[in-house]
Amino acid sequence: MITGDYVTRVHHSALEIDSMAWNNLLAQQDHPTPFMRHEYLADLERSGSSVATTGWTPRFVTLTDASGRIEAACPLYLKSHSRGEYVFDWSWADAHHRHGYPYYPKAVVAVPFTPAPGSRLLARDAASRQALIAAALTLCRENQLSSLHLLFGSETDLQACTDAGLMLRHTVQFHWENRDPLAYRDFDDYLAALTQDKRKKIRQERRKVREASVTLRALEGAEIERSDWDFFYRCYEQTYREHGNPPYLSRDFFAGQAQHQPANWLLFLAERDGRAIASSLIAIGQPHGERVAWGRYWGALEPVDCLHFEACYYAPLEWCIAHGYQRFEGGAQGEHKLSRALLPVRTSSAHWLAQPEFSRAVQDFLAREDAAVSAYLDELAEHSPLKKLP
Repeated sequence: MITGDYVTRVHHSALEIDSMAWNNLLAQQDHPTPFMRHEYLADLERSGSSVATTGWTPRFVTLTDASGRIEAACPLYLKSHSRGEYVFDWSWADAHHRHGYPYYPKAVVAVPFTPAPGSRLLARDAASRQALIAAALTLCRENQLSSLHLLFGSETDLQACTDAGLMLRHTVQFHWENRDPLAYRDFDDYLAALTQDKRKKIRQERRKVREASVTLRALEGAEIERSDWDFFYRCYEQTYREHGNPPYLSRDFFAGQAQHQPANWLLFLAERDGRAIASSLIAIGQPHGERVAWGRYWGALEPVDCLHFEACYYAPLEWCIAHGYQRFEGGAQGEHKLSRALLPVRTSSAHWLAQPEFSRAVQDFLAREDAAVSAYLDELAEHSPLKKLP
């Protein structure tokens, strides 16, 4: 299809798109992350994790110029459910169905199972980004889809979506930063920045792990061997099973990442008496020279008091400080992260609904929800764990 100065193509697989062209375009964006690299998205597909049978039907969109060069691209999926998105629209789906309108399939521009903010609309300039949004909306209309949702977009993405008439929705995540005026030199320096009660609690929690004779060992990139990945997956799978759900990601996905993107992973193994009993997996990257870590997955085969906090927050934060990382994103939700100096930040998504009456109702809902989110952020700010600066 020809749209303006571009040829629009809808791909039924990420594997149809040149990986180097995709990654080069990603590197030019305002907020690139490892999760938007071609290797990550392709491994999700190769492993059977994000495919039609799991409710994620790929329909990647690219815009090319006359020479065939990709000018813009985005990962788009047709969804038959709302699981694995972390922006909850169950009530919207229910309202559609109660009034006789199908909500599924819908379209999402997102990284499956990954609530990490970042660029979703890869484009060389503002014009091609707007053309990409228009192409995605055209796809939705031509296929009579109920809606389009861009999840956890970057600032540039969200501005383009607003210009195209999409509605913004805001949620709250908790991120840790190591910048001036804090600039922690070591873990004790980080603790010294906290209020006395928070500092005392963290020391108590770390002491409980030590008294249980548990130590943590960090493995980065190629240091993570196949047996380590196998153990991690046992932990990851058990955590999902304990909550009554099968895991979103298959073992083959992590095997693919170990082969195609090993430098972006950091594994913490919790060991006791020479045996691994728990693990946490952290993603790492250096977009535009900034060193960033993302908390991703956790699981334990044996219960140890406070080990979750040690493996998912304290040991990773200590590692981040030692290795000069400026940000650690704790993932979706979790007020308990606040007391550990992961501070609240607003994250956003953009939405378009085909039915005008539902679109108006959602717009009213989002206005009320936005006011509630703003009030919630103000309330969280009043409970900051950081000591007031002189």
